[in-house]
Amino acid sequence: MPTSRRQWQVLVVVTAAAFLANLDLFIVNVAFPAIRADFPGASLADLSWVLSAYAIVFSALLVPAGRLADRLGRRRLFLVGLAVFLAGSALCAAALGPWTLVGARVVQAVGAALLIPTSLALLLPAFPLERRAAAVGLWTAGAAVAATLGPTLGGLLVEAGWRWVFLVNLPLGALTWIAAVRVLTESREAAGGRRPDLVGAVALCAGVAALALAVVQGEAWGWTGGRVLGAVLVAALALAVLAIRSARHPSPVIEPALLRARGPRAANLSVFLFSMTFFSLLLVTVLFLTSVWRYSALEAGLAFAPGPLMVALLSGPTGALAGRVGARPLAVAGALLFAASCGWWIWRAGPAHAYAADLLPGIVVGGIGVSLIFPVLAGAAVAGLPPDRAATGSALFNMARQIGGVIGVAVAVAILGDGALEAGDFRAAWVFMVAASLAAALAALRIPARLTPRPAGVAPLRPTEGDEWATTSSSASGGMPHAGSPGCDRPTASSSATAAPSAGSPAAG
Repeated sequence: MPTSRRQWQVLVVVTAAAFLANLDLFIVNVAFPAIRADFPGASLADLSWVLSAYAIVFSALLVPAGRLADRLGRRRLFLVGLAVFLAGSALCAAALGPWTLVGARVVQAVGAALLIPTSLALLLPAFPLERRAAAVGLWTAGAAVAATLGPTLGGLLVEAGWRWVFLVNLPLGALTWIAAVRVLTESREAAGGRRPDLVGAVALCAGVAALALAVVQGEAWGWTGGRVLGAVLVAALALAVLAIRSARHPSPVIEPALLRARGPRAANLSVFLFSMTFFSLLLVTVLFLTSVWRYSALEAGLAFAPGPLMVALLSGPTGALAGRVGARPLAVAGALLFAASCGWWIWRAGPAHAYAADLLPGIVVGGIGVSLIFPVLAGAAVAGLPPDRAATGSALFNMARQIGGVIGVAVAVAILGDGALEAGDFRAAWVFMVAASLAAALAALRIPARLTPRPAGVAPLRPTEGDEWATTSSSASGGMPHAGSPGCDRPTASSSATAAPSAGSPAAG
């Protein structure tokens, strides 16, 4: 059946929103040195929260936002999320200090957490079952395009001033909002749906933030000092509250039953570890190029662009290959290639500027590694789950990815310190990335050789009390079913978000 004009309009609108949310991450990474130069009184540890605060809030709110959209209306929450995201962008551009910028990034994250699950939830009902996988693939491609354009576009905008990396969202977002009002139609679940666990979401935010704070400030405060130990205690208490709430709440942020399936559990652990190295690489590479080799923001963006380009080109073939050989060998190979790319920089990259010989091979090999691991882990995170839990499983995957990125950035910042950055400082950071990549490969070895989706209504293991595998759409969200996975063919769409479309997901946050 040919695609109607309205179907194309819905696809363009929701893809534009996903593009904006993903573009912001890559642009901000390239703009980081310029932001640091504009706030000379702020330490590298302080400014790392410009990246981490967004990821923490975004990951914690994905599932509650999706469930609120199911209850209150997906079109309504999409429009609210886009408005909040644009307001946050304007506040970022107007920030007068580092902590006002961090606060504005939190506002942006709230908007993005509303946008991502509602965008896919509005897309799926617009297409018949036989065309939904293709529509999801195009929606996912928006994230890959954002990742590919982000470094170069970010470098161009920073030449005019780092505030433009946020201001560029305003005209694009305004056009998307106007089109959304005209094109999207409202949908919601029947009355009586379960309320999301907002207390659990707050506990997740507090726990991850406190843990990141302890890692970032450990050297400055003293690893055995009262403030670091206090932050660790707060993290432990908050995460304990999250565990208790997840076990008892009927609509938890993290469904314990999803952690009992071997394939999703291994995929989530692997993506957590791999995100530690990937997200820290985004920051560390830009700082190396601008601090040691004295590249401009534009030069750094262009230098880094071949990596995301490799991901955009190879992610599609990787998905097809995974269907033939399985997720495990590709994920392991991807993590090992990424470790090899960091090892290349340990060996070759130094004070002398030799981009083609010393940096480019690692960027290309690392990009190939990312194209192998992220798409297949996204599929493994939902394979083996009932179709009606694909969205919830992808939400858990997305949270693991974002939280791993927060911890990885925190560790990288702690390694680099706040002094003048030299080549030796970056070698230590690359050693950490090698270790995290190898750990991700070991975790990926636990993924079963073949992952067969279970039918709706069948649990991998006994669910917790108050939580059952429903045969209808789960309404939980925050992760996008991998194109072609069980979650793509459900007759109704509950809120879903992106699980990690290769280059785009590393982006999303």
